[in-house]
Amino acid sequence: MSGPNTLTATEIAKQIDAGTLTAEAVIRAHLERIDKRDADVLAWSHLAREAALERARLLDRGPRKGLLHGVPIGVKDIIDSFDQPTGYGSPIYKTHHPLADAATVAFARDAGAILLGKTVTTEFANRHPGKTRNPHNPAHTPGGSSSGSAAAVADWQVVLATGTQTGGSVIRPAAFCGVYGYKPSFGHFPVAGMKANTEWLDTIGAYARSLDDIALFRAALMAIPHRPIAKLDTPPRIAVCFTPHKDELQPEGIAAIESAAAKLAKAGAKVSEYVMPQEMVTMREGQRTLSAFEGPRAAADEARRFYELLSKSFQEDKLAAGAKIDYATWVAARKLGERGRAAVDATFSDIDVILTAPAPGEAPLGLERTGNATFNLLWTYLWMPCVTLPFSRGPAGLPVGIQLVGRQHEDATLLDIAGWVKGALQ
Repeated sequence: MSGPNTLTATEIAKQIDAGTLTAEAVIRAHLERIDKRDADVLAWSHLAREAALERARLLDRGPRKGLLHGVPIGVKDIIDSFDQPTGYGSPIYKTHHPLADAATVAFARDAGAILLGKTVTTEFANRHPGKTRNPHNPAHTPGGSSSGSAAAVADWQVVLATGTQTGGSVIRPAAFCGVYGYKPSFGHFPVAGMKANTEWLDTIGAYARSLDDIALFRAALMAIPHRPIAKLDTPPRIAVCFTPHKDELQPEGIAAIESAAAKLAKAGAKVSEYVMPQEMVTMREGQRTLSAFEGPRAAADEARRFYELLSKSFQEDKLAAGAKIDYATWVAARKLGERGRAAVDATFSDIDVILTAPAPGEAPLGLERTGNATFNLLWTYLWMPCVTLPFSRGPAGLPVGIQLVGRQHEDATLLDIAGWVKGALQ
């Protein structure tokens, strides 16, 4: 397959600059791909065909707008857009039209991006699945809750897309769909205009089909100068971490980490086993406590006025579960996170990056659930930057990824290391 929809954002920008490609041609190619494939993938909750084409024609008349000039993006439908409906994955908001763009949408548009549409989210970015299918096999989950964004990028229906992660909803779908997923350090991408889930954990993230595009998109979404991925002077120090939940990994998940570690050591990396601070052992429960406690608060109005329109899983997993957690338990979970962040940060005096699993293995069969988030919760809770790289295939022929976790606030360094890892594995 070839065509403008198979190009990376970096390639699109270069070709538009050179005058060998137009933004309108890029949008038309993506719309053709969507028409051909989306009946199987179901990645979109809203598609802005004419508005995207009109925007492309305007950009083609010049001048150059910014880093993402002419690049189509998808935005998870938990994030507001002033000119497109935002439904938050709930029938409560089926006619909702925000008055303003979320900060990340505004920054992307200011950089020249074209908002192709809104991608499917689970209900309020929680567990209740949306309609999206895995583009590699529609009988398997694409992950959650940023399912539409990951699937659309994987299926060449859009170049870049945003997601959100409270537990594992950026990293896991990226692994299941076989694309690059990036969850920045907590707070790096502004969350203004995003429907809150758990304010102490919610993180907007990004999807792309190349690491260079992740770096480009990161700069646009933070409104900072673009710094391309740099070449390392020396191989990194890599610590392998299976977490205390290794027994939940599938054989292909274990094999991916072990194989990657061996190849990276052969390429010159100093590979060691991660010595996990004691504070990290119970952090999965800490993350779940924070998320559950804030459920009844984030959805207070919906629970009061539209309870019958909430899914059973939301009623039970968020509202009922959250009501059982008292203030002291919530405070203890907050303090555990603070201690854990300090303990983990201290370990980076001896390592540069953590190599771990982004999911138990390949995407499981069935669409009733979005997969196990165990291997994401820990790092979200610790506010650490994470990036998923496609690596291998599982027994059903579906993608299996690896995850790199960096030191908090050192996201650019993490992407540099990910570039070295990608090259070493190739």
